[in-house]
Amino acid sequence: MEFDHEVEKSITGCFRKTIWRPFMSAVKEYRLVSEGDRIAVCISGGKDSMLLAKCMQELKRHSPLSFELTFICMDPGYAPENRAQIENNARLLGIPLEFFETDIFAAIDEMDCNPCFMCAKMRRGYLYRKAQQLGCNKIALGHHFDDAVETLMMSMLYAGQLRGMRPRLRSESVEGIELIRPLYKLREAEIITWREHFGLRFLACACRTTRNAELRADCSADSKRLEMKELIRCLDAINPDASRNIFRSAHNAMLDNLNGWKQGGEMHTLLEEFED
Repeated sequence: MEFDHEVEKSITGCFRKTIWRPFMSAVKEYRLVSEGDRIAVCISGGKDSMLLAKCMQELKRHSPLSFELTFICMDPGYAPENRAQIENNARLLGIPLEFFETDIFAAIDEMDCNPCFMCAKMRRGYLYRKAQQLGCNKIALGHHFDDAVETLMMSMLYAGQLRGMRPRLRSESVEGIELIRPLYKLREAEIITWREHFGLRFLACACRTTRNAELRADCSADSKRLEMKELIRCLDAINPDASRNIFRSAHNAMLDNLNGWKQGGEMHTLLEEFED
């Protein structure tokens, strides 16, 4: 496959309103990129991370800030055809991708646990450490608006917590590394529209657990995240502002009206107001 210039130009062209503007809004509002940054853009092979890579390339091209990008893809044990698909897409999109290998899939096969949770946790650790080895101070992931909304809903319904997905955070395990999510304000539907417009084909979940699940965006047949997608779709049908308001709630926590909250690892309750 040869590099497709039309795909690249579309991000600041015909998809400027739906992709480029919300991308830039998140970068500016959350101050995701600073002068002198070295950012490892993490590619999984899916539509979100591939679009993230193109947006970051455009940002570097147009931004007055001086920063460096490196594009990394962790191979956790992909089938050869899946690895080849990622490589072909990288060439098509003009992404200079660097692979590194791990044995995550093999390790998870032997675990008696939630495979998706463990896979995500292990991937994150490897990506942090690889970025550190490359001299980077940030890693960029392709989570978007819908991911943030679904995460907030899942935490309430299945964990009894108000816990969101932040657009930036510092690593607790690898010193000097920060995680950023530049697609934080992009709707998944707009990413899908971009993909379909050019007839692009990306990996869904390529783990061994779900190798036979065709074009699934989740990594387990009974994915709670898929349940959240369906629930939020229903809520949006009733109230068109439902998703937007759930997203905004993570920016407008009224601590004075909550019974308890954790900050800096320390638990607080409303009873503190009534102590002598």
